[in-house]
Amino acid sequence: MALSACDFLAQAIATQSDVTTDMLVVFGVVAVALVLFLTERLPIDVTAILLIVILVVLEPWTGVDPETGISGFANEATITVLAMLILSGGISRTGIVQELGRRMADFAGDSLRKQLFAVVAATSPVSGFLNNTPVVALLVPVVTDVANRGNTSPSKLLIPLSYASQMGGMLTLIGTSTNILASDVSARLGSEYPELHRFSMFEFTQLGAIVVVVGSLYLIFVGHYLLPERVPPRADYLESYAVGDYVADVAVVPGSPLVGETVRDASEMLGPDIDVVQVVRDEVRSVAPRQATSLREGDVLVVRTDRDAITTLEDAEGVEPVGRPNGAADLSTSDGVLTELVVSLDSRLVGERLDLEAFREEYDAAVLGLRSRGELVGERIVGRRLGVGDTLLVQAPPDTLDRLARGEDVIVAREPPCPDYRTDKAPIAVAIMLGVVAVAALEIYPILIAALAGVVAMVVTGVLEPNELYDAVEWDIIFLLAGVIPLGVALEGSGAAGYLAWLVVQSAGFLPPIAVLWLFYILTGLLTEVISNNASVVLLIPVAAAAAAGIGANPFAFVLAVTFAASTAFLGPIGYQTNLFVYGPGGYRFGDYARIGAPLQFVLSIVTVLGIAFFWGV
Repeated sequence: MALSACDFLAQAIATQSDVTTDMLVVFGVVAVALVLFLTERLPIDVTAILLIVILVVLEPWTGVDPETGISGFANEATITVLAMLILSGGISRTGIVQELGRRMADFAGDSLRKQLFAVVAATSPVSGFLNNTPVVALLVPVVTDVANRGNTSPSKLLIPLSYASQMGGMLTLIGTSTNILASDVSARLGSEYPELHRFSMFEFTQLGAIVVVVGSLYLIFVGHYLLPERVPPRADYLESYAVGDYVADVAVVPGSPLVGETVRDASEMLGPDIDVVQVVRDEVRSVAPRQATSLREGDVLVVRTDRDAITTLEDAEGVEPVGRPNGAADLSTSDGVLTELVVSLDSRLVGERLDLEAFREEYDAAVLGLRSRGELVGERIVGRRLGVGDTLLVQAPPDTLDRLARGEDVIVAREPPCPDYRTDKAPIAVAIMLGVVAVAALEIYPILIAALAGVVAMVVTGVLEPNELYDAVEWDIIFLLAGVIPLGVALEGSGAAGYLAWLVVQSAGFLPPIAVLWLFYILTGLLTEVISNNASVVLLIPVAAAAAAGIGANPFAFVLAVTFAASTAFLGPIGYQTNLFVYGPGGYRFGDYARIGAPLQFVLSIVTVLGIAFFWGV
């Protein structure tokens, strides 16, 4: 039988902590997980499934049998997160969050500090009760509109939006999936450490409120000085994406083999790098034309390609260039809206190669440009593999934007012209959410039961349609939770967590407990930047609890430090999904996050550690 973390730690100190084969195997699995999370060679949900397979195959050393391997899918934390995502989806369908954002925008005007205050005030409290990932997805277009109306660069507001949502998520148990998972891990370790237990709804609200206030003051009065204006106020999309360098007009000449043929035929004849984004006939422009659209003599095709292919159009059969490539002139139309689409976390586009024709047929939008990891992809975009946070510049009819905004594949970076919200259901949705919180807070029933009951109530009252339940869930998060939970079990059962705790005691045991607590906060924050926040919690909470026991400190204080650090990742776009959502629309570079986030992370590390020591003791 595997030793408990406490027993193992005591034995390890006595025996100079001999490393067992079981530990080495588990450390190897952890290393594989870290590499896959860091390199993103596989989608996050595929990585999670692979971890389950590896742990079960290596059962003699990991101690994870098939039943334990799939236990993450039935785990209370996983089901609770799933239910909370659905509840958040129901709230979003009513337009409440967007309306709150618009009202704060009216208050903000053209004052940058008022705009920042509006962003923080609208985001943080809401993120305490709704999962902060969909909150940011809903508010990206609202905040972009706030910036444009106030003649402010969106770059000044979008990172603060993401950071405010993360801080707000620490107000309650249900603010983020990380809190729910940390609560589950803490409860599981409660048999070994009497101080540990499942978190209550408002277990750490007092500390979360302090974090929100301090962080908000930093963002409003200090942070904006550190953020460059990557996107000019009221930016010209065509100019910022250098579309004019990649767009040309060609006319279908008399006798052309394209006469009577379709747009698809034209794309095949002109080459695989050519995409027809408009057809101009008798001064009427057809935006994102269907592949079956028939061509006539004299039609002008507006095509998007790379620089080299533009030069070859002069020799193409059946067409001739018209004028000079000029994106601003060639793409002007009252029927098409230019906007950015951000690839969302649960999008079908993640991992797919960009096919301009297929994209136009699927989404009724013509792709004009692409930003990947914040960098403009100037030349060949066809065949480029898409990832979360990549931003596409598209032109589409207004009704298409309404449909895309209601879907789950992309975040529309500007509000659709005619949003379709169930505003009449808003009071019902709010009442259901308050009921879930009250039942869980009063401990009438566990949060799991309260949340599931809330899901049923959302469907029965018409806030959500039954088929919308599945669309509201970010399935990669669910699979991630299911995959890392058995990894945490293996880490504890093999004694690997106790061994790591022993190393901490040996290397930092001479420090006062509050300093070791701060080191765990910093370690968690750094680890979260290279892997997911949920994986950080699963890996480090058992180590932190064992280390606390080894130095005679309060394990619950260490659990809270890891939880807060994992839920506030400010150093880069990878550590937290909301950071990716604002990457493209803000035009950010990788280092912009650290520029504003490193001081904030340091300040909050001090505030959080001192707050934990004050409220719970070390």
